[in-house]
Amino acid sequence: MDTPIPDPVKQPDRPKLLQVMGPGLITGASDDDPSGIATYSQIGAKFGYGLAWTMLLSYPLMVAIQEISARIGRITGYGIAGNLRRHYPAWLSSGIVGLLLVANIINLGADLGAMGAALKLLIDGPALLYVCLFGLLSVTLEIFTRYARYVSVLKWLCLSLFSYVICAFVVRVPWDQVAWAVIRPPLSFKPDYIVAIVAVMGTTISPYLFFWQAEQEVEDEKERPWASELTRAPWQARAEFARIRIDTYIGMAISNIIAFFIIITTATTLHAHGHTDIQTSAQAAEALRAVAGRFTFIVFSAGILGTGMLTLPVLAGSAAYAVGELLSWRVGLARRPGQAKAFYAVILVATVVGVGLNFTAIDPVKALYWSAVLNGVVAVPVMAVMMHLSMRKAIMSTFTLPPVLRILGWIATFVMAATVAAMAVTWVA
Repeated sequence: MDTPIPDPVKQPDRPKLLQVMGPGLITGASDDDPSGIATYSQIGAKFGYGLAWTMLLSYPLMVAIQEISARIGRITGYGIAGNLRRHYPAWLSSGIVGLLLVANIINLGADLGAMGAALKLLIDGPALLYVCLFGLLSVTLEIFTRYARYVSVLKWLCLSLFSYVICAFVVRVPWDQVAWAVIRPPLSFKPDYIVAIVAVMGTTISPYLFFWQAEQEVEDEKERPWASELTRAPWQARAEFARIRIDTYIGMAISNIIAFFIIITTATTLHAHGHTDIQTSAQAAEALRAVAGRFTFIVFSAGILGTGMLTLPVLAGSAAYAVGELLSWRVGLARRPGQAKAFYAVILVATVVGVGLNFTAIDPVKALYWSAVLNGVVAVPVMAVMMHLSMRKAIMSTFTLPPVLRILGWIATFVMAATVAAMAVTWVA
């Protein structure tokens, strides 16, 4: 006797916008982490408005690849790493997860260092102690806070991003020059210009974002009693794809708008006054104090702390999800610590190693720019595998990618590959 199909009418009423916003919003907001702030500050300080156009280029590509990530999680009930383990050779899945783990730990160390330096600028005191406290606070919240409440906290932390919009309107921005630079950008084939583009693309389109959004779709599906992976509940697809699309479009738009304002603010202030050698987000904040005043400095520095607290769990969590799914562990922030000991152990170890990098001769804060470049390099094979995976009916059932998403996804992959190749050519030449 056939199993009756559940009545879709029994699903909850159409959710409000704030309820729709979730994985995409948090993913997009976490993209503007202290590492990203440093990269965008460096771009604005060094090139002025000359690379602001990259935010427009990266937006549709970023939206496409993040929507694909979300679809993979929602359709299959597994994250990126889980699907790699189930459907691809072990060497490929292990290699990708290994690269992701290295990049995430470097980013963790860099972000923690930037947060410690920013708090020292605000209230003075020992930066390394602040690094330890931020690491401890992040791990404690991830492990011991109930998932639904924790997601709510992360959503509220997204508001910290708007500090950079405030900064842009405090300083006097010549918007006509900005518009002209976006419409007719001063393109160049110089090595530093190419590397800067790779760094921007590696910051806006980062592997940890793919893994995080896919896994959060899996988590959210488990948290909703009526929901199931779409391979088992295809009647839910239309509403779920609409929710994912709205969530992702708005989340990535916020991410790129904030990045745009950071570039514009630092270009208007630092570049215009000859401060072109900015290595960290904290240096950018300190330089802004002299050029743009104390208020802009405080708002910029506070934004580093807020975005850092938003991004630390995303970096550590995406690493734990990837390692856990690769090794077939129980994973999930919705699980209690005793139910997923190994998963939470990875979060703890990754954060501790990130903290530890700040106590070594290796300066993770100065490695911010190059961690963005590394993300750009790692993203290429991850995106290629994701595109192949999302077109296989054996994995995605009847929900393989629609033509527009397929085209944009492959364009994003080829753009990333082309920028990385161009960077390699400039280094060899």
